[in-house]
Amino acid sequence: MTSAAASRSSTERPGSRRAWRTVDIVVAAVLAVALGVVFQAWSLLWTAFDPLFTGFPPAGGVLIGVWLVAGVVGGLVIRKPGAALFVELVAATVSALLGSQWGTATLVYGLCQGLAVELVFLAFRYRRWGLAVALLAGAAAGMTAAVLDLVYYYSAWSPGWMAAYVPLVALSGIVLAGLAGWALVRALATTGVLSPFASGREQRST
Repeated sequence: MTSAAASRSSTERPGSRRAWRTVDIVVAAVLAVALGVVFQAWSLLWTAFDPLFTGFPPAGGVLIGVWLVAGVVGGLVIRKPGAALFVELVAATVSALLGSQWGTATLVYGLCQGLAVELVFLAFRYRRWGLAVALLAGAAAGMTAAVLDLVYYYSAWSPGWMAAYVPLVALSGIVLAGLAGWALVRALATTGVLSPFASGREQRST
């Protein structure tokens, strides 16, 4: 076995693939803070969209996906167990610290949504990172967010409105978290900033 092959074999062992490096922690934290600021900005814009959905409030679910993107992006970039949960939860914490109108409930959402995304990546054993997996992760986060919303805020809705809300939020997760998150990672990879990661090297080699 050549030294290059030996090196490649070593880096591909499950333990080395899944162990967090310093660069993983730093980049995950930077992503989380940046997306936490985005979360809070979106929270401030949220009230401006309310009048659009007065006739059918469940339609507001199509905008939820912005708050779900951190877990998808974190998982796709870092590709390590816990990355999706870490980035989504820290982003939610940053949003809460910046004054989110939903207070500590924001942390509950971050935890649950991050876990939902994490479970999708776990289902594929942290080995598949394509668009289809990103879309599934966005859908899982969306359904989780929808259930939390129905428990926390919309328990008085009619069954019809509840039934409509869940797929609308799931669709938002697919598009705004899954598809947009996957596209964002690819765009970042082309700049070279993700060169320490497989997600960056794969994109630049195509």
